[in-house]
Amino acid sequence: MATKVHLAQRPEADELLGRSPLAALIGMLLDQQVPMEWAFSGPYTIVQRLGSDDLDAHEIAAYDPERFAALLSEKPAVHRYPGSMAKRVQQLCQYLVENYDGDAQKVWDGVDDGRELFKRLNALPGFGKQKAQIFLALLGKQYGVRPEGWREAAGAYGEEGSHRSVADITGPESLAKVRAFKQEMKAAAKAGK
Repeated sequence: MATKVHLAQRPEADELLGRSPLAALIGMLLDQQVPMEWAFSGPYTIVQRLGSDDLDAHEIAAYDPERFAALLSEKPAVHRYPGSMAKRVQQLCQYLVENYDGDAQKVWDGVDDGRELFKRLNALPGFGKQKAQIFLALLGKQYGVRPEGWREAAGAYGEEGSHRSVADITGPESLAKVRAFKQEMKAAAKAGK
């Protein structure tokens, strides 16, 4: 799966995201209520604190929950809500162990239909419809995972040339465009209330 991404805007964190399917999934899971770069740097921070060079779903799933929460809470914290996100990361890893032998890439390997891949992503703990669509778009746009109908299954996030989500970030310029889009959406939602 090795690919070059610029999601965390930190070379060492992006290198991990480019080669580790589990890191990419965990980064997406963490991408809520914090800046995108912070969320996608999280997997690298976890790897460092575990003293490893990659994430292992079996190890994280079996980790003592209190110790794992403490690991994510160390300064600087992995997330604004490190305790609840530690629990979610462990739930995701437990699900991967139970359903995919702990191999995150098996979620999308061999899937030849975009709707089926969306269903698999949507079933992941911590992933709802929007997060599943964004991750599907990320897989298609940046990781070369393009089952038939993937753009349609990803909804507006799959549109070519859009700047709606992390799926469209290829560097600082596109990050700024995605941020501007999100601010427009928030302003429009606020005006509509």
